[in-house]
Amino acid sequence: MGHLVELRNRFFIAAIAIVLGAVGGWFLYDPVLDILQEPIRTINDSTGRMAEINFAGVASPFDMKIKLSLFIGLFISCPIWLYQVWAFVVPGLTSKEKRYSFGFLGAAVPLFLAGSAMAFFALPNAVKALTSFTPQGATNIIPAQDYLTFVMIIIVVFGIAFVLPVLMVGLNMLGILSATQIRKSWRIIVMIVFVFAAIATPTPDAMSMFFLVIPMITLFCLAWGVCVLNDRRRRRKLVAQGLWVDPEELDDPEKRNP
Repeated sequence: MGHLVELRNRFFIAAIAIVLGAVGGWFLYDPVLDILQEPIRTINDSTGRMAEINFAGVASPFDMKIKLSLFIGLFISCPIWLYQVWAFVVPGLTSKEKRYSFGFLGAAVPLFLAGSAMAFFALPNAVKALTSFTPQGATNIIPAQDYLTFVMIIIVVFGIAFVLPVLMVGLNMLGILSATQIRKSWRIIVMIVFVFAAIATPTPDAMSMFFLVIPMITLFCLAWGVCVLNDRRRRRKLVAQGLWVDPEELDDPEKRNP
């Protein structure tokens, strides 16, 4: 019962933070929507085709404002509700696991926000590429709800993609994945990154995909460097404790520690 009470309290605080963030999102609705519509205006200016956001029903503008305000509120309040999740889980962790989880949150939150910001650079290319299939003389009448869903998918996918290298470091910290294994599998990792970027970016143009591929490859290289340093630190600690011997220092192959 004590855990359930704490869960209720944590959930209540997180919900209040999201609601307050949504209130702030309500006042930020107009400038944010203006930024999101910039790719649509670019189509009008660069191609001369007519493209505009369409509200199909009487209540659609109000519904759009509610959804976008909640989406903004989730981003604004993410440090608070993520902390509530972490604070609920951390009492059951060891001191070592607490350090790892704190480091994971400290790196994952800014990386997720950085990935979401990077999505705004890919968004114009994505919209331009998809609307380029419109026949001459036709008009792009884009439903507002569909456009918002499309933008949210791109933002969230870019944010998650930037967090994946942190997961790789976390697996290394837990001793599940070594830097040597990562180095030997670099071709597979690069292929997975390209496949993930091709699936995650709902556009046929290569430019939007590379907006996601290049930062991901860079972050994976940095994560691999962190794994190398951590493996060296772990190896030195084991050598000092006499629990590990470098195979190159042994003459007898049978005595070598695998």
